[in-house]
Amino acid sequence: MKAETVFSKTMPFVWAKLLLGLATVVISAILFGILMGLAWLFNSESVTAIMFFAWVGAIGVVRFILMHYIGYMLKAGHIAVITEIVTTGQAPANQIAYGKQQVLARFATSNIYFAVDKLVAAAVKQIQRGIGKLGNALDFIPGMGAISGLAQFFIELALGYIDECCLGYTFYQKEQGAWKSAADGVAIYAQNWKKLLGNAAKTMVLVILGLCGLTLALFVVLGLLFRLFAWPGWAAFVIALLLALTVKYAFIDSYILARTMTAYMEDAPTTVIAFDLYGRLSGISAKFKELWDKGRQEEPMPAPQPQPVLAGAGAGAAGYGAPQPAGAAGDSGERPAFCGQCGAANKRGVKFCGGCGASMP
Repeated sequence: MKAETVFSKTMPFVWAKLLLGLATVVISAILFGILMGLAWLFNSESVTAIMFFAWVGAIGVVRFILMHYIGYMLKAGHIAVITEIVTTGQAPANQIAYGKQQVLARFATSNIYFAVDKLVAAAVKQIQRGIGKLGNALDFIPGMGAISGLAQFFIELALGYIDECCLGYTFYQKEQGAWKSAADGVAIYAQNWKKLLGNAAKTMVLVILGLCGLTLALFVVLGLLFRLFAWPGWAAFVIALLLALTVKYAFIDSYILARTMTAYMEDAPTTVIAFDLYGRLSGISAKFKELWDKGRQEEPMPAPQPQPVLAGAGAGAAGYGAPQPAGAAGDSGERPAFCGQCGAANKRGVKFCGGCGASMP
C-alpha cells in the first residue's frame, strides 16, 4: 500500500492533531495579549522585555503539558492505526477509539508507554551513533567532515520517525509482550538500517524546505497585519512559527510517519532477526540492553536458533542467521552450544558464555 493512501485513510488523526496544535496557538496568543497589556500599563522597556521572556516560558509550559500528555497518546494511537492499515489494508471504523483501545491493551497505562517510547528512542540513537562511527574513516578527504556533519544532522531528525516505526511493531506483534516486541522492532531497524534511514533522511529534506517556506509565507501575512496595529514584528514571527509548527505537526509529520512506517512494515514481517544481533546491539547500546532485559523478564524466551536469512530481509542481514559450520565454536566437528541469553556459539562443556558471560546449561 502506498504511503499517500495510508495518510489519506488516517485523516481523523490529522484533524485531531491540527486542533491540538491550534489550541496551543490560541492559548499562546491569549497569554501574549495579557502580558503585553500589562507591559503597556507600566510603559517601560525593561518590563516589556521581562513580559516577553515570561511569555516565551509560558508557551513552553503550555506546549509541554498539551503535547506530553495529549499529544503523546494521540501519536501512539495514530501509530497503532497506521500499523493496522499497512498490515491488513483496512482502516478501523472509529480510528480514535480504536487507537486508544490498542494503546491501553498493549501498554496498560500511559506511564508504561512513555517508558517504552523513551527507551526505544534512546536505543535507536545510540545504535545509530555506533553505525555512524563507520563513516569516520573518510574524514581525511577535504570537505568530507562538513558533508558528514550535514548528513548526520538530517539523520538525527529522521531518527524521530524511525523510533516510532519500532513502536509500531509492538502493535503488530500482539502475541508478545510490549517490551519484547519493542526490542524486536529496534533489532529489525538495525538489520535494515540502510534502506530505512535512507528513506527517512530523503524525506526530511522535503520537511525542512516545506517548514521554512510555510514559516516565511505566514510571517509575511502576519507581519503586515501586526504593522497595521503597530505591534512588534518579532511577535509576528513567533506566532508565524507556532502556526507553521502546528501545520507541520498535523500534516507534514503525519505524512512522514505514514511514509516511514509503510517502508518499515514492508520488511518487518519477513525479516528474520539474526540470532546474535541482540547481543551485538546490547554491546553498542546500554538502552537497548535495558529494553531487551525488560523483554526477557516480561516473558521467558527460548534459546534462539540460527535460521536462514529470507531473501530481501535487508542489507544489514547479510551473513547473519546462517547455520553455523561444524567447528565454529572452536571444536572439530561437534555441534556448538548456543547461549540462551545472547545466542552466541560456544564450545560444548564451557560453564560461561564467551559472548555475554551468562551461565551455560
